[in-house]
Amino acid sequence: RFLVLHKELDADDGELTRTRKVRRRIIEEKFADLIAALYDGSPSVSTVTEVTYEDGRKGSIKATLELRDAAVQAVSPAKVAAE
Repeated sequence: RFLVLHKELDADDGELTRTRKVRRRIIEEKFADLIAALYDGSPSVSTVTEVTYEDGRKGSIKATLELRDAAVQAVSPAKVAAE
């Protein structure tokens, strides 16, 4: 299962370090409702996320995200060229 986040991870929101490394604990806390929905089989999840704009203002984003199942395709064996 997967979902596409409604916002880019950002250092100003504490989700990334300034060298663009993911702060996993912050992500786990901030997106706990989305992570739970991935595991409980929900078809969609509504969320509100606090954001910090480049000029320092704060706001929030409300979104309903759809969760998708990734299809696994069988791979057929490669054909071997004649000798």
